[in-house]
Amino acid sequence: MSTQWPRWEVFKQDAPGKPHQAVGSVHAVDPQHALVTARSVFARRPNAVSMWVVPATSILARTAEELEGEVPGAGPAGTTERFLVFRKTSHRRSMTFVDHAGEVEATSPEEALGLARERFQAAPTLAWWIVPASALTRSDESDEAVESWFAPARDKTYRQQSAYGLVGSHPARHGEGRATHDE
Repeated sequence: MSTQWPRWEVFKQDAPGKPHQAVGSVHAVDPQHALVTARSVFARRPNAVSMWVVPATSILARTAEELEGEVPGAGPAGTTERFLVFRKTSHRRSMTFVDHAGEVEATSPEEALGLARERFQAAPTLAWWIVPASALTRSDESDEAVESWFAPARDKTYRQQSAYGLVGSHPARHGEGRATHDE
């Protein structure tokens, strides 16, 4: 029996017109709890205007290697639903960003992946995430909500971790000429 709350993936939008990006995950009991926790973890720094959360179990994720040689096919006949498409296109960033690319209508996540591969393949894609729109919970995007949720972080100063120096470095012991970390 697991003692952890369910895991939720967090998508943050830095500015209007920019794509939502997967920035990490949180554990929470429900969507509202996930949003509040995501805000506390990922919006403490400037540049956020919107957040989305989705249960990690709702995401169909595939890498380019997993899809190699696979031909996209149509899904079973049935009712279509809206799916959000996210793509990872680079290894160059220190964090693993998966950007929102658009949406497709499909009968299953697998069919949505096939459609996404056809429609959004402008640049090489390293990984795909397919998210049912019905599984997504969004922060309130009204002007008042954005101001109360994200504005407090705008006035905070943020420094990179490297600005603080080494933790645990000590002066050399009795002429050894080097610092140790086990004092």
